[in-house]
Amino acid sequence: MSNTPKPVNPLRLLLTWRPESAGDEAAQVAAWIGRTETIALRTATVISRSWTAQPELEFDSYSEWIEKESKAVSSAAQKALALAKLPEKMLDAEPSTVTVDHSETKALIDAAAEFNADMMVLGSHPAAPHSRFRIGSTADALLHYAPLPLLLAPRTPKLSKRGVTRVNCSYIDTDQSHEALRRAADLAHRWNVPLRLVAFSPRGATMYPTETEFIDNSDMMVEWREQALALLDRGRDRALNRHSDLTVQMEVGSGYGWSGAINALKWKKGDLLVMGSSTLGGFHRVFIGPSTNQILRHSPVPVLLSTV
Repeated sequence: MSNTPKPVNPLRLLLTWRPESAGDEAAQVAAWIGRTETIALRTATVISRSWTAQPELEFDSYSEWIEKESKAVSSAAQKALALAKLPEKMLDAEPSTVTVDHSETKALIDAAAEFNADMMVLGSHPAAPHSRFRIGSTADALLHYAPLPLLLAPRTPKLSKRGVTRVNCSYIDTDQSHEALRRAADLAHRWNVPLRLVAFSPRGATMYPTETEFIDNSDMMVEWREQALALLDRGRDRALNRHSDLTVQMEVGSGYGWSGAINALKWKKGDLLVMGSSTLGGFHRVFIGPSTNQILRHSPVPVLLSTV
């Protein structure tokens, strides 16, 4: 029996939509979650205000433009969701909000709080390779300050028509990965799908460039793999203690560099990868370190970054 009852409230997703969005990957990933379970979704757009209004100046034309632009971006977001085949019933009664503000980050965080969102969905920078995520200016700010999980959509994602069919968790037995494991286990249990615990062992790579070449040692790599499997085994025990009915798999990806290590594993169209973030001071905030950033850059599937 599970230690916790299955939740009945639908996941609440706030989808960030920028006026200059080049792709609809965030809408596609949101609809993908909607194929997994019934969700409640609202879109949020922030129109930047580059100056402070002065009472002695007339802003009638600017106000008219804001009204037209608000309607246009709301319409574009709704069209993208419709094309992604998100059922209209999953849209919130107030399907979209448009805010004019100096700080896009604060406005989006406030919108998420007002909607009581469980997670925020972000699209990729348009320069990202296909099926990969690159951090844009909005994501960069939110990856440092968002107080809720971020669901990151790769550019032109390849997604299962059946929704999420497996939850993956990057696990290294730290406080951050413990929280990621809890969230991943809860989602796998909620959706009745397998949980795969993964660890990555990049050969010939460090977090930063080095002056001298690192020579691979096969004995060292075997030892690292055994250590990783031991960590994953402890993670498996944690997951089963939380939900005893889970199907838990474990795999270690080894290859040259981060790309080789991540691509050494087989990824499915129904895979979601859950990772823990680092903490920033005493606040509960998303904050990615070098290893997390490398995994995020090379992950071929959507990534959910959890807060601690």
